[in-house]
Amino acid sequence: MTPIARDRRGLALLALLAGLALLLTPPPPAAAQARPDSFADLVVQVSPAVVNIRTVKTIKRGPVPDFFQFRGRGGDQDGGDQGEEMPDLHEFFRRFFGGPGLPGGPGNKGGEFKQRSLGSGVFVDPQGYLLTNNHVISEADEIVVVMKDGQEVKAEIVGRDKKTDLALLKIKGKSELPFLPLGNSDQLRVGDWVLAVGNPFGLENTVTAGIISAKGRIIGAGPYDDFLQTDASINPGNSGGPLINLKGEVVGINTAIVAQGQGIGFAIPVNLARQVMNQLRTTGKVTRGWLGVYIQPVTKELAEKFKLEGTDGVLVADVVKDGPADKAGIQRGDVIVEFEGRPLKDWHSLPRLVAETPVGKEVKLKVVREGRPRPVTAVVGELKDEQPEAAKAEEPAKVQLGLSLQKLTPELAQQLGLPKTKKGLVVTGVQAGGPAEEAGLRRGDVILEAAQKPVESPEQFARVAGKLKPGEGLLLLIQRQEATQFMVIKAPKE
Repeated sequence: MTPIARDRRGLALLALLAGLALLLTPPPPAAAQARPDSFADLVVQVSPAVVNIRTVKTIKRGPVPDFFQFRGRGGDQDGGDQGEEMPDLHEFFRRFFGGPGLPGGPGNKGGEFKQRSLGSGVFVDPQGYLLTNNHVISEADEIVVVMKDGQEVKAEIVGRDKKTDLALLKIKGKSELPFLPLGNSDQLRVGDWVLAVGNPFGLENTVTAGIISAKGRIIGAGPYDDFLQTDASINPGNSGGPLINLKGEVVGINTAIVAQGQGIGFAIPVNLARQVMNQLRTTGKVTRGWLGVYIQPVTKELAEKFKLEGTDGVLVADVVKDGPADKAGIQRGDVIVEFEGRPLKDWHSLPRLVAETPVGKEVKLKVVREGRPRPVTAVVGELKDEQPEAAKAEEPAKVQLGLSLQKLTPELAQQLGLPKTKKGLVVTGVQAGGPAEEAGLRRGDVILEAAQKPVESPEQFARVAGKLKPGEGLLLLIQRQEATQFMVIKAPKE
């Protein structure tokens, strides 16, 4: 073989090896959502479906108090020396309470005034259905939708849901309206680009851009918190407007902001909004699944008391008698670690999962009881409205651990909305900075158990608390209004 032939064979072999290397090299990860040179085309596409919502609410107000009916500085109201006029003060009270001849003004017994507010919304159907926030249209006497071309149309409420702060509206006499498709908020990733479109401070057709900053945020707005966080600017008036991905799909409904925060806004995920909207459109209300348990997070202190390996799962603080969980055999002190095969890493996820489950469906759960896992099957019930809040107890009796306690009598139980046969101790006072306050106890709580044993007198509680070593925790079962929960109160360290 000549040297030239050998060289050619060598080059061919190298080429073959290079080709094999390319074939065996794994493809690069999917590129992040690229930022376009301009959002202008996307804005042109989506803005016609975003509307301004104006509401009018009638507020009743009583007559002007006599001491607000000023006549002048240093004078009386019967003539005499009036001194210098105070037009600014007169104007303030005239506008706020009404002037002579106006509702609520001097000489009138009272009256009404109109309170106006602004928000945003988005058409999600060509037949005139639009999504917004419940707080935008709550208690409104009149709802007017202002479209991008300036056309004003009255809207009616199809249904609304306070728990998720969503409302579905419809305008009459319109069809083939511009609307936006609903995307999939579960597919969003932190860092994806989004646009917020709405009417902040009444400035119509305002567009801001940003990214998804976080998912699954709990902000204390309700029992089903699962917000998207974004740094796209959201301000008063943006409420109810859409959060949009680069495909022009609605991925969230803008709802809340952090006061005095910058670049911290929150939107309801569209997957949750879609479920609520479909029920509102069909029945005018939202029906949710119910398990019949009072739950709380598993803290490190509670995990130690219940001999758990970690803090995953949901601690059952109480079980509603004859509810789905009670019938399934779930007990107070159980820790639910799985729901329909889905591990529960935090306690907020269970209410959402149960609420989204159809009423009457049989579900599989896994609970940990006394350190041992066991399967449970339950039939999901229907969630009913909450009970009214209970009253507070009075007349404290001083005991240990920064608590003032009183025996729960039938009379106190009735004031607190509890059965007259209920036994326990009413927390009538909490010492500032003491162990009880640090544990989260409040005035009006009822202590049912201490160290997993019933307590019915302050003296009995004092005996149990007196056995604690410095820094040792005492497991309490607390009833707060209609719910029960476990707490750990720690003895002061010496």
